Amino acid sequence: MKPSDLRNHLLAGQVLPAHPLALDSSRKLDEAHQRALTRYYVESGAGGIAVGVHTTQFAIRDHGLLEPVLSLASESADAWLARTARDTPTRPFVKIAGVSGRTPQAMREARLSLDLGYDAALLSLTAFGDASDDEMLEHARAIADAMPIIGFYLQPAVGGRVLSFAFWRKFAEIKNVVAIKIAPFDRYLTLDVVRAVTETGREDIALYTGNDDNIVLDLLTPFPVASHEGGTSFRYLDGGLLGHWAVWTTCAVAQLQLIRDARGADNLGSGWLLEAATVTEMNGAIFDVHHGFRGCIAGIHEVLRRQGLMRGTWCLDPNEGLSAGQADAIDRIMRRYPNMIDDVFVAQHLDDWLA
Repeated sequence: MKPSDLRNHLLAGQVLPAHPLALDSSRKLDEAHQRALTRYYVESGAGGIAVGVHTTQFAIRDHGLLEPVLSLASESADAWLARTARDTPTRPFVKIAGVSGRTPQAMREARLSLDLGYDAALLSLTAFGDASDDEMLEHARAIADAMPIIGFYLQPAVGGRVLSFAFWRKFAEIKNVVAIKIAPFDRYLTLDVVRAVTETGREDIALYTGNDDNIVLDLLTPFPVASHEGGTSFRYLDGGLLGHWAVWTTCAVAQLQLIRDARGADNLGSGWLLEAATVTEMNGAIFDVHHGFRGCIAGIHEVLRRQGLMRGTWCLDPNEGLSAGQADAIDRIMRRYPNMIDDVFVAQHLDDWLA
């Protein structure tokens, strides 16, 4: 994707699922189901995928799976897009690769991603621990010299760290930053990023929610920011790059469109508050919030297992799985909110995706 097309696509607002990892009972890559997941995201109407990220499990790097998983997703997406283009015009679809580690490792991953056809790197800073802002910014600039980057504010509960307003202000000045995924699960820190980007005057950086606990309100909120004329303006988040959107993705696509249509209305109505609370409740069950997010990846797997898109809930770490009562919590939200799940859509296409 050309740089200008990439920016325009992200600014237009997309559903970007964080791609899970399908394993068999031996915890080896299940290529058939991994390919089916990618086909599902393409056919659901998502605007792209993010692979090699937290939901894919960072440990793929320790198991020699980074290149196979990135390659399989890229090839599967391209092939399915080409197939669906027989009936409809080819649509833009962004491929985002998670890039992590210190600079030498991250640079290798960025170059690999480029070779495999990825458009941008989602830049994880988990390897930087207590490093200074200057160290992290130097790292970001180095990777941005290799390919377009997307900043990633990961919540501390799953390995992230608090990053200062000053960091994000300087990060937004890096020329090849195309977007930022804001996922600290914290309203104050979310506002920091929005304000930091807008103060630079960069209107070409897309802002994406990663706050799975507050998806709907993040996307509906006009965030107040200082205008260049000295008054107060506002900025919306453009779309979402979310683990939550790895499940029931067709519903997310429809929901984002409705949200975009509703923005700016004088009276949004209480229905949107109900929708926001509903999605947050559903996320709490999937992400295992009552056990400190320990089952967040396995919860995604459980939903996909029930749909037939995965064989099981296995994670690379044998100690990682569903928490006690988590399956019952998922049962409850699925019974309570049948309009928010896409089991019928998946059932209609599953055999084709697995072929």
